[in-house]
Amino acid sequence: MADLRTFDLNLLIAFDLLMKERNVSRAAEKMFISQSAMSHVLQRLRQQLEDPLLVKTPAGMTPTPRALSLVAPVAAVLKEVEGLIRAPAPFDPANCRRAFNLAATDYVEALLLPKLAPHIARQAPGVDIHFKRTSSRFPLNALEQGEIDLILGFEVMLNPPKHLHCERLFDDYMVCVARIGHPLVNAGLTLEDYIDLPHILVSRTGASTGQVDSWLAEHGRERRVALTVSHFLSASLIVAQTDMVMAFPKRTAEQFAQTLPLQLAPLPLDLPHYDTVMIWHPLQDQDPANCWLRAEIRAACAALDH
Repeated sequence: MADLRTFDLNLLIAFDLLMKERNVSRAAEKMFISQSAMSHVLQRLRQQLEDPLLVKTPAGMTPTPRALSLVAPVAAVLKEVEGLIRAPAPFDPANCRRAFNLAATDYVEALLLPKLAPHIARQAPGVDIHFKRTSSRFPLNALEQGEIDLILGFEVMLNPPKHLHCERLFDDYMVCVARIGHPLVNAGLTLEDYIDLPHILVSRTGASTGQVDSWLAEHGRERRVALTVSHFLSASLIVAQTDMVMAFPKRTAEQFAQTLPLQLAPLPLDLPHYDTVMIWHPLQDQDPANCWLRAEIRAACAALDH
């Protein structure tokens, strides 16, 4: 009796050709093997299926009733298996109907969406993009469960696990942002003058200190944080109307300075540049839709410097 654990499934391919050709020599040519090898394959099929399958008659090789009953099921199995192993069809953004979920900060949203959203609207009108604020903890479970497709943000803040794919998109650095006409802020801003100013801290987690405070503490200094807010937008509106200042990523600060009376000055602190990265799970690395979205994000980021 045939047993699936010991049955050579490759024999089904030979069976399909033998039934189509009903000739060992022609079936051998289609499989690119010798006639003797195909005869051996036929013998193995007969043993495995416990049936002659093809019998010599005056009219040629004739299938047995058992063989005829297997023709359609075997052809269906082979077709299904071929579909399973075939490479997925290329992603077609124009006809795609799906939503992507991205975890990102409002900093990334403000920079990326003005470049990304119009292009996707033109190229993939059925694609929806949902940006979600990243939590204070890295959203690993949501990424592993497919609830989030990509994570975008500062690498130093996200600190992604090593097993995830992480790609650098661009870098940025902090500047001092103040209202135009501020009496103390200019290109020659000193550390002493900077510390004496009232500061706004943007903290999405509600923390009372940030990167600037950490640097100052390491150097035995301290500043006064007069106001803590959770969003860059509200902070920039307040800075534009008061003598408070804030440390702000240069790229976003330049955006806000286009519409608000704000000026940028070098920060009198030696803070590092920050890499903005794109993170995805290895399970999604070869997914055509995820590959397409990552390419679109790369293109949008490249356009930031043009």
